[in-house]
Amino acid sequence: MFRYTRRALDLVWSTNRRLTLALALLTVAAGILPAAVAWVGALIVDAVVAAVAAGGADATLVLEYVAVEALLVALLAGVQRGLNMCQSLLRAQLGQRVNVMILEKALTLELAQFEDSEFYDKLTRARREASVRPLSLVMRTFGLGQNAVSLASYGVLLVQFSPWALALLVAAGLPSFLAEAKFSGDAFRLFRWRSPETRMQMYLETVIAREDHAKEVKLFGLGRRLLDRYRAIFEKLYREDRALTIRRDSWGFGLGLVGTATLYGAFAWIAVSAVRGAISLGQMTMYVALFRQGQSAVSASLSAVSGMYEDNLYVSTLYEYLETPVPRIEGTATRGPDAADGVRFEGVGFTYPGATEPALEDVSLHLRPGMSLALVGENGSGKTTLIKLLTRLYDPTQGRILLDGLDLREWDPLALRARVGVIFQDFARYQMLVGENVGAGDEEHFEDEARWREAAEKGQAAPFIERLPAGYGTQLGKWFKDGRELSGGQWQKIALSRAFMRSRADILVLDEPTAAMDARAEAEVFEHFRRLASDRITILISHRFSTVRMADQIAVLDRGRIVERGDHDALMAQGGVYASLFTLQAKGYR
Repeated sequence: MFRYTRRALDLVWSTNRRLTLALALLTVAAGILPAAVAWVGALIVDAVVAAVAAGGADATLVLEYVAVEALLVALLAGVQRGLNMCQSLLRAQLGQRVNVMILEKALTLELAQFEDSEFYDKLTRARREASVRPLSLVMRTFGLGQNAVSLASYGVLLVQFSPWALALLVAAGLPSFLAEAKFSGDAFRLFRWRSPETRMQMYLETVIAREDHAKEVKLFGLGRRLLDRYRAIFEKLYREDRALTIRRDSWGFGLGLVGTATLYGAFAWIAVSAVRGAISLGQMTMYVALFRQGQSAVSASLSAVSGMYEDNLYVSTLYEYLETPVPRIEGTATRGPDAADGVRFEGVGFTYPGATEPALEDVSLHLRPGMSLALVGENGSGKTTLIKLLTRLYDPTQGRILLDGLDLREWDPLALRARVGVIFQDFARYQMLVGENVGAGDEEHFEDEARWREAAEKGQAAPFIERLPAGYGTQLGKWFKDGRELSGGQWQKIALSRAFMRSRADILVLDEPTAAMDARAEAEVFEHFRRLASDRITILISHRFSTVRMADQIAVLDRGRIVERGDHDALMAQGGVYASLFTLQAKGYR
């Protein structure tokens, strides 16, 4: 039930040991001081009664007790302030620590996990609640310790009145605790079950409120429909929350009356005992205060236990995410035995996780250094999948891929990816500086301005970058102040420059990154690209055959298979799929 409490405590301790220790000491002090205040209060009342009986001539003892109580109350206030300060500081540090842990884990995950809806539900649950729940769990644990110390100090005083008073104090809080524990579990099950709906709400917020969706939302008049869908999800979730809240509070109120009846029954017992002379007036005042504070402490303790149970359930989602298994990558090689061999695909097949149809089947290719390959085929024919396998974003389910005569599985992933420069059609448009958008292509030289300029020249982005207000220091995108938006073609030249940042890359891949350019501009870019990369392996994916025909070799894919292969002239002579597609597209330019 509380399996994650120890782990949460360890997490807080490792976040800031001094603050955690201060929190523990202040918690103990906060547990002892209320009983001390009640005890001194009883001494004040008895001293007042004694002074009145003696004629009221000397009130020195009363004033001393009052001064002591004032000091204790001031100390208690300072302790509470210290607790609040420690909690606030720890909350900020621990929230950051947990969010960093979540993001660090994300860096270790496979692409397949990011493309899995169930995994996204797991990630959503972790990010929504688990970043704040560990501290909540620790604070409840400390709160439970504080109340335990308080109850122990109250018990030492109450047992002098009657051991049954102490038992009554504990029993009065049990009904409320049982109700809280039951409904905490229900709340967590509801939270876990509806993660997909919550994620859809977050997505709809993004579509309605982000600039990259605003054009279509306005143009197609989708705003009201999407907002209505957002409201409908909220109404569904709200009905479930409302039903749970009504049940929880109704039971809580009914069972709380049991505790109230117990409290006033104890008050009557104490009052009758004072009337009969069994206890003094000061003791009566103390016992009433102790019982009232004691019931609050019992209720808080049982509520903390219930809350710890609930927090444990939520923290479990954090560790469920953090402990997501990641396939162990065994490869350590940084070079192959034959650098002149280039890239080989040998009988490669691949099926996406959960899919029934293979994305690639029996693909065999051989690309030597200095050779250019164009991949042609309908959408979904497997072209991009082939590139994902080459960069080891996935591993083949059949066959193997070799680089320099060595299976990709034996390569160190970082060494392998340093050899490959890829620009996908859906390349990232970072809301950062122009230079950083270019520098993203090579993390080691991310802030190297000289390399930015060199890469931008090769990517044909330098002319328009130099016309921007701050050149390479211009903020791109509209999320931040003074941000500038680029045209589609300009963004694509930024992406192309990003590929040239990888000076060590001897395999360059363009996966339709120039789709926003006109046919002439794309042909010029590719010709420029091929000239600069003449000693490297270049792979081009494009639907424009005027560009494709420049490649040394063209492979036509259909449903994951290579159905034709050769240069432009050879494929046209065959009169097959390539010739048909080329002729069909050429008609559009006549």
